[in-house]
Amino acid sequence: MLRIEEPAEPWRSFFAEVDSRLGEDVQVHCCGGFVAMQLYGIARTTSDVDFLGVVPNVGNDLTEIGGKGSALHQRHKVYLDAVTVATPPENYEKRLVPMFPGAWRRLRLFALEAHDLALSKLERNSERDRDDVQQLARAGYLRADVLRERYYTELRPNLLAHEARHDLTLRLWLESYWPV
Repeated sequence: MLRIEEPAEPWRSFFAEVDSRLGEDVQVHCCGGFVAMQLYGIARTTSDVDFLGVVPNVGNDLTEIGGKGSALHQRHKVYLDAVTVATPPENYEKRLVPMFPGAWRRLRLFALEAHDLALSKLERNSERDRDDVQQLARAGYLRADVLRERYYTELRPNLLAHEARHDLTLRLWLESYWPV
């Protein structure tokens, strides 16, 4: 896992401006490509910071400050995006990893742990998602047994539909990324 004190531009200036506009301490639970790139060193690009949750629940304020189409988005060409398509594993909050601790006064970014990040990509399973999971596996951030166990105990019970399709996706990931 990469440990950097603050992100490179344009993220550094973007988050500094978000931080300056917050009226209280805010924790943002980040996922997606930004986490794969910034925390796990996955080679890819992204212009958004996907997030699952915000504590306290000021998600709407956060997207008004730095969401798509905001003045900060126009200025920095990056933005915050509340995720609505991903279901994270049940206990993901207990495994959140701090990103850039102490970089800002009020803003605290936390990232999904690698297995939770991979599982958050399972429902959508786009080509980019599969590539991220494959790179996380190749880099040694994922273990097949942990991914399987967490899927069946913490994610699958919370899926609303298409369990057979998601079971197949996991099986194909396991066979492709950890061939026997």
